[in-house]
Amino acid sequence: MKEKIESILEEIKTFQADSKDQAEEFRLHLLSKKGKISLLFEEFRTVPVELKKEMGQRLNELRDKAQARLDEFKQRFEEQEDSSSGQSDLTLPGDDSLPGTRHPLNIIKKQITEIFSKIGFSVADGPEIEDDWHNFSALNFAPNHPARDMQDTFFITPDIALRTHTSSVQVRLMESQAPPLRAIMPGRVYRNEAISARAHCFFHQVEGLYVDKGVSFADLKQCMLYFAREMFGEKTEIRLRPSYFPFTEPSAEMDISCNFCEGKGCNICKHSGWVEILGCGMVDPQVLENCKIDSRIYSGFAFGMGIERITMLRYQVKDLRLFSENDMRFLSQFRSAL
Repeated sequence: MKEKIESILEEIKTFQADSKDQAEEFRLHLLSKKGKISLLFEEFRTVPVELKKEMGQRLNELRDKAQARLDEFKQRFEEQEDSSSGQSDLTLPGDDSLPGTRHPLNIIKKQITEIFSKIGFSVADGPEIEDDWHNFSALNFAPNHPARDMQDTFFITPDIALRTHTSSVQVRLMESQAPPLRAIMPGRVYRNEAISARAHCFFHQVEGLYVDKGVSFADLKQCMLYFAREMFGEKTEIRLRPSYFPFTEPSAEMDISCNFCEGKGCNICKHSGWVEILGCGMVDPQVLENCKIDSRIYSGFAFGMGIERITMLRYQVKDLRLFSENDMRFLSQFRSAL
């Protein structure tokens, strides 16, 4: 057996592999189940007891050297492949690398922010997990108000929930700063609703607040008209319809003249010539008092709109779910709007 071991050691030292196939031949010849080294291990069973320790050590050393030689071949060929793959053929045509793109919701949010910043509105932010006071009570939501129902709100505890609107940021702003206040509050909100083409369990809002001495409903109307024409075009008209919100009085829903049919009537506006885009109103005096602002001295208005709603109108998107599916076929259409 000693002679066979010496002979195989010589083969290991002198064997040269110039390709992966030759390296594989080396493995099959020596290290496979029917290779020379495997056969020697079978023959080891017949070695006399007094020689087993010496022969066992030599066989293990032989197998290790063969494996090391095989690993050396493999590493050499892998390095050769890496170096060859790193070479560039300058005659090949260039790759059509597509530039990145903003999400359409972020595009519209940025535009809304820029529009209001031109007339002095700053940007405020707040937590998405809110307590009952900031999300409901300070905004005149009575304890039995339907918005507190589990069908509308994702409650974490009886007093903690995922915010249902960014109006909670308005409360925090009024509590932390003295008037005059002029800010918008963009952010994500959550409602316990069935997901469909027109509704989702989470969406994005931009709410606004202006509190100062002598603020009137005329100021609200002029601000909303300015926004509508900046966002949808100079010919856009608005109308305000009486509505109800617990935190504003009087309250209104605002429609714009349909920018698809120019008010003539189409499927988008349901042939009415008008499209609803936001809710607004004068801040209820009780809300001001809840936030320690003297309603006898100060007044204000607030408004809120869904960013998805504005985006769908701007880009004629008919399914709300597209905004959260991360489908590049959809998102790549907005590349030019960077």
